[in-house]
Amino acid sequence: MSVPQHSTTTRHPDLETTVPWHRLSPKMLAVHPVQEIIRFLPVLLGVLVIGRGGHGPIWSLIGLGIAIIGGLLRWFTTTYQVTPTHIRVRRGLLRRRELSVPRDRVRSVDLTAHPLQRILGLSRVVIGTGRSDRHNEGVTLDALAAPAAARLREELLHRKVSLEQPTTDAKIMARLEPRWVRFGPFTLSGIATIGVVAGSLVNLFNETRVAPGEFGLLRSIINQLSSLPVPVAVVEITAFVVVLVAVLSALAYILAFWNFRLVRTNGTLHVTRGLLTSRSTTIEVRRLRGAEISEPLLLRAAGGARCMAITTGLRVGRGAEHGGTVLLPPAPLAEAQRVAGEVIGDAVPPVHELLRHGRKAHRRRYSRAFLVAAIVTGMFVLLWWLARWPAWPWQLSLALFPAGALLAEDRFRNLGHRLLDRRLVFRHGSLVRRRYMLSSDGVIGWVVHRSFFQRRAGLVSLTATTAAGRQHYTCAEVPAAEAIALAHDAVPGLLDPFLVRRE
Repeated sequence: MSVPQHSTTTRHPDLETTVPWHRLSPKMLAVHPVQEIIRFLPVLLGVLVIGRGGHGPIWSLIGLGIAIIGGLLRWFTTTYQVTPTHIRVRRGLLRRRELSVPRDRVRSVDLTAHPLQRILGLSRVVIGTGRSDRHNEGVTLDALAAPAAARLREELLHRKVSLEQPTTDAKIMARLEPRWVRFGPFTLSGIATIGVVAGSLVNLFNETRVAPGEFGLLRSIINQLSSLPVPVAVVEITAFVVVLVAVLSALAYILAFWNFRLVRTNGTLHVTRGLLTSRSTTIEVRRLRGAEISEPLLLRAAGGARCMAITTGLRVGRGAEHGGTVLLPPAPLAEAQRVAGEVIGDAVPPVHELLRHGRKAHRRRYSRAFLVAAIVTGMFVLLWWLARWPAWPWQLSLALFPAGALLAEDRFRNLGHRLLDRRLVFRHGSLVRRRYMLSSDGVIGWVVHRSFFQRRAGLVSLTATTAAGRQHYTCAEVPAAEAIALAHDAVPGLLDPFLVRRE
C-alpha cells in the first residue's frame, strides 16, 4: 500500500522495521456531515420549516452542529496500521483507544459503499475476526479510497493463498437474472420498509407538532374509509397493504441484489451486489464448512429458495438481505440447489432424498399442535364461562385444530436427515424450511437433548456443534439408537467416552 504524506510512524516490539500509521481518506470529511444531517432530517424539518417559538430550535441546531463536529473529529483522531502480524486501529480524542487484532485471526474483509461514498470513490472496510463479529465488534475503517480498500483486502486475505496456490481464471458461479425479481414480493421484506417509514413519519409528526389529519390527502383518505362499512374498509386496507408490501419487497430485492455475482477464484468466493449501496464479500473456501438452502413458506410456494454459506468468520442472524453469508438471493429452487452443490463440491446433498423420522415423530408433531390449540381454546372458553366474554373468540379458536393439523403434517414431512460421504444433511421447519449440508470435519461436538415426552417416545434431538455459521445444527425427533449411530458414523470416536455399552 502507498504511504500517505500525512501518516506518522511508530515502532512496536514485534516489528523489525518501522511501519507507518495511515489516516482514513480525507474525502470522508464530506461524508460524515451529510450523514449526520440525514439522521437529524426530521428534527431539521421541524425546526426550519414548521418549528414554533421558544429556544427549542436553537438548542436543536446546536445539537446538530455538535453531531457534525463529532463526525469530522473521526478523521482527525483515527489512524490505522497494518504490520506483518497485526492490524491496529487508534481512535478517540479524550478517551484514546487502540484495537489490535492478529492477522491470523482475520476471517473476512467486507467492502461496502453507500451512494455518497460511491460518488466520492470510497469504501467502508469491515474486517471480521470470527467470534467478535457476533458482538458487533471487529475492525472497521470508515472509509478508505476504493483502490486502497481493495488492496487491503487482497493483502489480508490472499497473500498466503497466492503463495501456495497457482492463480486460476475466475469462474462465475451465479449472477442475477432479471426474472428472479418476481420472487421479491414473496420475501415480505417490504414490511420492514413500511415499519421504518411509519416510524419516521411518527417521529416527524411528533417533532413538528402537526396532526396527520391536517394534511389534505390523509384527511380525505380517513374520511373515505370512515364512510364505508367496516368489512369493506378492512378489505380495502388489507388489499392496499398487500399491494404496498409486494411493491416495496420487489424494490428492496432490486436494491439489495442488483448486479449480484458469485465468483470463484484462487481458493475464494467473491460475492458482489447492490444497486445504491454496493457490497463485496470474500469467503475463503478453506474456511467453508457447508451450505444452507432456506425456503420460507411464501417463497417455497412460489418455487423459490435462498442459499447461504456455512463458514467461519461471517456474521449471521441479520437477515438474508444484509448478512454476509448469502451465496444466492431468492431464486428458483433448482438454481439454489445447483449453487449449493458447486460451492460444497458435491451435487448430491442438495437434492438427495432424506430418511424420514418414523411414526413416533409424526405423532409428536400432531400432539404438540393440538395441545397448543386446546390450551388457547380452553382459555377462551373459561373467559366466556366465568368472565362473560363473548362466545366468538373460542368459536374462532376452533380453527386452530385444522390449521395445527396442516402445520404438523408439513413439519413432519420436512423432517429428514442423512450422512452422505462425510457430509451431514439435516432438514426441518415449516414456516421456514431449511436444509443444512455440514461437513463432518467441521463438527467439534454433539449435544443430545431429550425432553420428558421425548424420553417416553424414545426420541432425541441431536445437535452438531461447530465453529461455523450458526454454530449449532439440530436434527430433531430422531430415534435414540439412530441418532447415536449417525453421530458415531459422522465423527467416529467423539461420543465413545460418553456411551455405556450393554453386556
